[in-house]
Amino acid sequence: MPFVSITRLRVRSWRFMLGFSVYAVRSVRQAARAEGNLSIKLLRDRRNTFWTATLWDSEAAMKRFMIGGVHGRAMRRLLHWCDEAALVHWTQESHALPSWPEARARLEIEGRPSKVNHPSANHIAHKFPQPCVGSTSESVFK
Repeated sequence: MPFVSITRLRVRSWRFMLGFSVYAVRSVRQAARAEGNLSIKLLRDRRNTFWTATLWDSEAAMKRFMIGGVHGRAMRRLLHWCDEAALVHWTQESHALPSWPEARARLEIEGRPSKVNHPSANHIAHKFPQPCVGSTSESVFK
């Protein structure tokens, strides 16, 4: 059964956006080439907030991607760059990625926060605004 991974990050300051953007582009390229990756979509939300939704053929494939390469190096920087970070995983029958509202609901109910050095009130409460999906804010890569 396909394995879904959803992440939500909020970059706490514009001064970290260049570094974040470089790592984000490289991480998407890494994910697209990763063995076991079935689908990728990204959402650029309001207030420096970014969502990722990826679909994998197994949890093991997702974990190999997560800790390796550029993505593994980026994760260590997110502690400093972000004031909100959370993730959720699940398996499903469908090979379709969930909608952003479904991803948010699952994130709040079933997800967990990631460690950040400067947590916001939303991060501490594990409550997030509904994602704003505009005509140019979503990108599908695979």
